[in-house]
Amino acid sequence: MNDIVERYLATWNAVGADRAHLLASHWSASVTYVDPLAAVRGHSGVSAMIDEVHAQFPGFVFTQLGEVDAHHQQLRFRWGLGPEGDEPVVIGFDVVVLDEDGRIHDVRGFLDKVPA
Repeated sequence: MNDIVERYLATWNAVGADRAHLLASHWSASVTYVDPLAAVRGHSGVSAMIDEVHAQFPGFVFTQLGEVDAHHQQLRFRWGLGPEGDEPVVIGFDVVVLDEDGRIHDVRGFLDKVPA
């Protein structure tokens, strides 16, 4: 399941055509994403949300923190957002559910650390 998290975070770090390719290849067209700040559906909704995060935190990158915990078609993991190589400014915890084809179908996000 580490490969799912790698593709998930790669999508969050990607821009333009690279992100569109990752979404088309690894995310269900009917994906649902919900966290304390957003609730979106579909590739366009996820991409627009990622654009907003990039605008708010220019140059920051998402990284995996710790191990992935997974069973059946679901996994959970922690992530950090910050300048590359520095301590994360934002830390979160996501639960991802895959569809029958192994694509990201549902994401439930939680924020553990946010800047003041």
